[in-house]
Amino acid sequence: MFTLVHLDTPPPESLKSQVLQMVVDYLSDISPVSLTPSNPLYQLYQYVIGYEMHLYLQAMDSEQASSARLILALDDQDPSQVLGFALYLPAKDDPEACTLAYMAVHASQRRHGIARAMLQQITSRHPHTELACVASKVPTFEAMGFQLLAAHGPQVLMSTRAYRSDGLVAVQDLAPIFESTEVRQIHAYLLKQHGKKAMSDAEKQRDRQLDQMTQRALALVHQRRASGSVH
Repeated sequence: MFTLVHLDTPPPESLKSQVLQMVVDYLSDISPVSLTPSNPLYQLYQYVIGYEMHLYLQAMDSEQASSARLILALDDQDPSQVLGFALYLPAKDDPEACTLAYMAVHASQRRHGIARAMLQQITSRHPHTELACVASKVPTFEAMGFQLLAAHGPQVLMSTRAYRSDGLVAVQDLAPIFESTEVRQIHAYLLKQHGKKAMSDAEKQRDRQLDQMTQRALALVHQRRASGSVH
């Protein structure tokens, strides 16, 4: 069993490190890019998503009402163990609304209701909850009470209501991370390790994958519109 903890300040370091490890481990599941470990760019995107999550958790220390909130699912037998987490961003100017940024459950703990319980806690605080996911995960979120709204790049926008909130959310800007010295160093290391052609092929593979995901998202929304389930 598990216990849910809601945080509006950064978690203790031991819990934070577990959350960051899960973000890195489950990159393929939670990143909009959905790279697999076979792609040489995988390590680069692991660093970026880990650093992005670090910034979100760090910003929880601020006074801003729109800064991220974190729900942790802790092991009942050992509360020092994180079984899952959900990071969401409250909307500015719309207290009922928020956006789910990232959610993951430890692989060994899936299908035990942890994700559903974390989402229920979020929607009890913010009944207008929005998220973006890949097309294949739409049925999972529909089963949790979300409606499909529209295609958004390689993802599909979903909401607990049939429309989007006008409230603004404080999303981390990834451009400075991608332009950072650390990312350039990782890219240089990967280039040296794999070679120029392999890295070029990896970028093409990533772009093809994003194009395919975008087409799947559009096709799903088109299919639902044709059946009348999306307006």
